[in-house]
Amino acid sequence: MSTYLQYFAERFSSLDGRSLDSLEKLYSDNVTFRDPLHQIDGLAALRRYLTELYANAQDIRYVIAGADEVQPGQGYLRWTLEFRHPRLANGRLISLQGCSFLKWQERVHFHQDYFDAGALLYEHVPVMGGAIRLLKGRLV
Repeated sequence: MSTYLQYFAERFSSLDGRSLDSLEKLYSDNVTFRDPLHQIDGLAALRRYLTELYANAQDIRYVIAGADEVQPGQGYLRWTLEFRHPRLANGRLISLQGCSFLKWQERVHFHQDYFDAGALLYEHVPVMGGAIRLLKGRLV
């Protein structure tokens, strides 16, 4: 793992609602952040998004499973996100695997997360979750 990727992984996995002021150490001012549900442009917008995320969910934890630099300034992090949300899965712990593609120079300027949005959200909503699990079962 590259030194920078290791640094980023350690700092990102230790973020919480009280440490979001340190985002400027990780991300450039013009960062683009994408995941299956959002596109966020700029550090201020990313800070607002993460502030809301940490305010609405509990026990948020990223466990970094590995990291690979594919070329200088570009790499992947593999992770598991664990969290609780009062309106999902009756507040039980939800675990989600995913990966992040990062581009950086001194700091990250592009962050793309890949994960199953259904596993994150839709499968844990009472009526919709049952239907999605039933459909997934039929596809296997």
